[in-house]
Amino acid sequence: MTIETLGSREVYRNRWMTVREDAIRRPDGSTGIYGVVCKVDFALVIPYEHGTFHLVEQYRYPVQAQSLEFPQGAWETQADASPEAVAAGELQEETGLVAGRMTYLGRLFEAPGYSNQGMHVFLAEALTRGPQKLEQEEAGLVCTQVTVREFEALVREGRIKDASTLAAYALLRVHRPL
Repeated sequence: MTIETLGSREVYRNRWMTVREDAIRRPDGSTGIYGVVCKVDFALVIPYEHGTFHLVEQYRYPVQAQSLEFPQGAWETQADASPEAVAAGELQEETGLVAGRMTYLGRLFEAPGYSNQGMHVFLAEALTRGPQKLEQEEAGLVCTQVTVREFEALVREGRIKDASTLAAYALLRVHRPL
């Protein structure tokens, strides 16, 4: 079952995304429109050592709240950068950590109902510490370390609400026990 694209037009663009509106024909022959948010893929890193995760907490403007999550980000100006390079760069930028070992866990889609953006998930281990290299948009970002048990309690308490973090954690758990 596929949907045919009849036409497409860009309706918005900025440094981080493009929004397009597609005229479509559904399999039943009816027509309509589909709005698509186009963004480069991002990397999410699960920094893990000695039974603990390193998390970051930062203010997320769209939801007007602090968000506790795994380090993650994209390099919009370097769309051809490898997912591994983005993951290593984001980990060091946000936490100051450098991974001695990075394991690729898989690629998920952020919100396939309206966006083409994918997420590459990595497990970072054998960590060494260095300085953070925060970007202007990350001002106020704070790092914290929690045990696996504390992480799961934060999820149950509704303190971790970031869908990417939760999906990455589920992916990690199917790949290996903690």
